[in-house]
Amino acid sequence: MDKRTHKLLQTWRWYGPSDPVSLQDVKQAGATGIVTALHHIPHGEIWPLADIQERKSIIEAAGLHWAVVESVPVHEAIKTRRKDADRYIENYKTTLRNLASCGIKTVCYNFMPVLDWTRTQLDLVMTDGSRALYFNWTDLAVFDLFILKREGAAADYKEEIRSKAEQRYAALSPSELDLLKTNVLMGIPNEKEIELEALRNSIDEYKAIGSAGLKENLTWFLNGISAVCEEEGIKMTIHPDDPPYPILGLPRIASTKADLLHIINSVNQEFNGICFCTGSLGAGMDNNLPEIFEAVKERVHFLHLRNVTKDEEGNFYEADHLGGDVNMYEVMKAIVKENAVRKHPIPFRPDHGHQMLDDLNKQTNPGYSAIGRLRGLAELRGLELGITGNY
Repeated sequence: MDKRTHKLLQTWRWYGPSDPVSLQDVKQAGATGIVTALHHIPHGEIWPLADIQERKSIIEAAGLHWAVVESVPVHEAIKTRRKDADRYIENYKTTLRNLASCGIKTVCYNFMPVLDWTRTQLDLVMTDGSRALYFNWTDLAVFDLFILKREGAAADYKEEIRSKAEQRYAALSPSELDLLKTNVLMGIPNEKEIELEALRNSIDEYKAIGSAGLKENLTWFLNGISAVCEEEGIKMTIHPDDPPYPILGLPRIASTKADLLHIINSVNQEFNGICFCTGSLGAGMDNNLPEIFEAVKERVHFLHLRNVTKDEEGNFYEADHLGGDVNMYEVMKAIVKENAVRKHPIPFRPDHGHQMLDDLNKQTNPGYSAIGRLRGLAELRGLELGITGNY
């Protein structure tokens, strides 16, 4: 491959000044772009221009640049298209204009109901002593059946899982049940967990909306912001569902190749793009990632690269970036081929990472300790170099 081809843009998620991983740490890891958001702004409210400028100046003072916004959260009023949804659409448009005026034009978001992501354990011990995030169907069933006590939940689980859940529930202590509840309700780091009663109410609301209704609401949202995105040159990148299947009675609409193609075609404009997350998509039992990337590659504006290992039940843990079930070599080959024809390099970040070495004794955002991601970034950087020869 031509050595003059530009490399992928190496980025790193940073949770702002309160993040235990500093910008100096990021520089030492070798990333140049920062992926961040204004987590102190309540969902649905306008991001003030002054706050955006302040965050940008902090990043630039460290010799880095703000490459991607992750995320500008989509308010639940928009996802459910409540009567007050128009106000939140207008707020979102104003935030996008404010970001664009600061030169920040790639925006990641998701359209998952209520919960941003779901795991049942945040510290699964690997054979080398490091710790990983884990999703287990039996543990989710324990939460769903015996903690949340969702009406009709039993019908969503196979008899084998229900039986295991009953046994597991009987064996867990009150403190272990509290920990499971906390893990499932973790949602977005740095934000308040969702209370059970609020979750039950949301589940009822989404039951009436269903998958078809949620798809319609996403199309309505994208149409609502399309003019601003086109005018300002903004690229919206929807993050796949995590995990990529319905849970807790909540619909999913960004889990498969067919889902992503539907999203692209529902509002067939350049701004409407995909965040290609190999971990989220990789957790799908039937997802072929190189095939999915090939189908949507022209609209991939951002990359999350991580790996997962699944078992026959669909339980999965987050593996080493070059381990697990995702063939990262084949995925990276497809990515660098697409990147070679782009005018600007595609930003990617090492998504999540094992808690390891000195980080085992530190308090960090789940999946976002420094050393595991540093290892992941180094491995991915080396894989790209090995494929392209572009040093």
